[in-house]
Amino acid sequence: MERTVKTPGPDHPITVEPNPARVTVRAAGKVVADTTRALTLREGTYPPVQYIPLEDVEPGALVPGDKSTYCPYKGDASYYALVTADGTVPDAVWTYTEPFPAVGPIAGHVAFYPQHVELTED
Repeated sequence: MERTVKTPGPDHPITVEPNPARVTVRAAGKVVADTTRALTLREGTYPPVQYIPLEDVEPGALVPGDKSTYCPYKGDASYYALVTADGTVPDAVWTYTEPFPAVGPIAGHVAFYPQHVELTED
């Protein structure tokens, strides 16, 4: 199946920049990620997304899932379930293992759906 690949531009800008803040992610009151190496991805009119290095996520907090999606600007996304004290939340976290070059720095990082976590920047 042929897929469309789109390049960010004036009609759909995407930027990836280091976040100078310390980013902490909590789920059900427990810290699941803590980093000073987050990347902020801004895409068009969407809210900014914090991409956290996978190695800064607590061991055991993520379980690989079967879901995958495709973004013509970023590539193939795969998903993780988030393990919390309240139970496991399927497809709560995503990653682009091999993102397109325009967003290459997010490789090796994960992003959390905000409705499942509390994310703070200090």
